[in-house]
Amino acid sequence: MGSLMRRLIKAQMALPGLVRGLSSAMGGKEVHYTHLEGEHAGIAEIVMCRPHARNSLGKLFVNEFFHTVDSLRHDSSVRVVVVRSAVKDVFCAGADLKERAKMDNAEASYFVHRLRGLMSEIESLPMPTIAAVDGYALGGGLELALACDLRIAASSAKLGLIETTRGLLPGAGGSQRLPRLVGIGVAKELIFTGRQIDGAQAQSIGLVNDMAPQNEDGDAAYKRALKLAQEIVPQAPVAVRMAKLAMNKGIEVDMSSGMAIEALCYGQVIPTKDRREGMLAFIEKRKPQYTGE
Repeated sequence: MGSLMRRLIKAQMALPGLVRGLSSAMGGKEVHYTHLEGEHAGIAEIVMCRPHARNSLGKLFVNEFFHTVDSLRHDSSVRVVVVRSAVKDVFCAGADLKERAKMDNAEASYFVHRLRGLMSEIESLPMPTIAAVDGYALGGGLELALACDLRIAASSAKLGLIETTRGLLPGAGGSQRLPRLVGIGVAKELIFTGRQIDGAQAQSIGLVNDMAPQNEDGDAAYKRALKLAQEIVPQAPVAVRMAKLAMNKGIEVDMSSGMAIEALCYGQVIPTKDRREGMLAFIEKRKPQYTGE
């Protein structure tokens, strides 16, 4: 099923008219995850497919994203997650303004609270996550990418926290994650102006880890993200997960507290079979074979 899904997604990226077939293959879901196979074993993809609304964050979309993240959280076979879009030229266009217009103040406030919770759930997944941004990532769409550990953007991508142009401010974590990533001054400039930047500009300020020149199929960031994921997959899964936890928690506290968090996480890897395998492989001058135990 994983290889079939990948072929369908590739075909859709090349031929936008096939998007209905892709949606059908996903069981009509707007958000779906699949395990990749073969050379990409150990990688799972979260695929967003809401073409009629440019993957905007509607109620059903958000509910399905929650369920997808919850399923992945307990899947020990997954070593890396790639978040991508099946809609050409779009990663996620942000809030569903048509739905939002029908909400009263209380409903809108609750929904944004739920969005904030979703981004926190994505951020707290135990395995590394990579956002493959091959198109527009605006407002909540960029906040979704910010909730991932790593970001790859195509040169043609457009990224921006545009909420101030709609009379709002970033409400799903953007006002907190962006300054921590690019610095307070740059973040203020981007949020105050609502400016959209391309992949090269995003890389230059550290918003994304890498930029890939867009290709004819429109999936350059996705392909680069897969290569990055393949670099992570062979590493010891428990060590990678503990390293992620140590960094995510440590950056929130002072250095002394961070060192204590590091020590606790380090203690979790000492008794693992993977640590012993790593030491043995070094002595025997061979590649280690990690099992996540």
